[in-house]
Amino acid sequence: MAIKRFNLRALLCGLAFVAAVPAALAAAWEPTKPVEFVVPAGTGGGADQMARFIQGVVAKNKLMNQPIIVVNKSGGAGAEGFLDVKGDAGNPHKIVITLSNLFTTPLATGVPFNWRDLTPVQMLALDEFVLWVNEESPYKTAKAYFDAIKAGTPNTFKMGGTGSKQEDQIITVMMEKAAGKKMTYIPYKGGGEVAVQLVGGHVDSTVNNPIEAESHWRAGKLRALCVMDSNKMPYPTKLTATQSWADIPTCASAGIPVDYLMLRGIFMPPGVTPEQVAFYLDLFKRMRALPEWKDFMDKGAFKQSSMSGQEFTDWLGKNEQVHRVLMKEAGFIAN
Repeated sequence: MAIKRFNLRALLCGLAFVAAVPAALAAAWEPTKPVEFVVPAGTGGGADQMARFIQGVVAKNKLMNQPIIVVNKSGGAGAEGFLDVKGDAGNPHKIVITLSNLFTTPLATGVPFNWRDLTPVQMLALDEFVLWVNEESPYKTAKAYFDAIKAGTPNTFKMGGTGSKQEDQIITVMMEKAAGKKMTYIPYKGGGEVAVQLVGGHVDSTVNNPIEAESHWRAGKLRALCVMDSNKMPYPTKLTATQSWADIPTCASAGIPVDYLMLRGIFMPPGVTPEQVAFYLDLFKRMRALPEWKDFMDKGAFKQSSMSGQEFTDWLGKNEQVHRVLMKEAGFIAN
């Protein structure tokens, strides 16, 4: 019988390959229990709607093996949610969706929190602000409404918004400065409630995000006057009998010099590993490739800007400073 020569090199290569397989599998981290998705805002608003959309589309398409549980922690203008995530260092089973209260809340309240206390994961989109009035309002255009504010008695016009010393009130102050007249700002718990208050005629206007007022606009209850962006929204499909998002003029073109966009981003607690961050980056990459995500972006007229890594970190640093200036000019920074 012929004896086969022992090939030591082949054996060592084979053993190395076998050893490498478990190591590769170990590196591909994934959740082993349900993931808590913190919303530092009230129900019905833009952040809440995006979080619940993500929860549903991930489950429907089986993008991960564990469920996502959405939890609203809106206390203290979102400080409750931010401090909860900050205090859960190293927990990869918790993520938070952020809006601009990521910057405004610590400035306004002095709460011991900064976005650098969390782990940035990804910017999913930027959200627009639209100036809305009730469909029965006598003001058909943004210019007509703004002219009425300028000509009226101070505090005559009521602006409804989410929270105090946050995005909606910052925008209101910007409008007041441009008009040279004060408005009465009325805070509510979330964007959904804000839209309902305008439908009910309890306030004269709001600056809801598109997705917060979209269903009421479609139903003929609200009128969109202008978008607070340098460009029109690029969505031409008619959502009402006469208008698409793209038909709404910019506020600047109507003489209202307000330009403001809001972050829709994902963060994790401090102290998580690069492999754990990589799991969520891949999850959102697969989610953003789905037709459902495109439909959601269209419905909410989002500005489709996505960032991660150093680019996202640099953007956050710049926008923190922008908000510091806006908050200081509005007199909203805590002593």
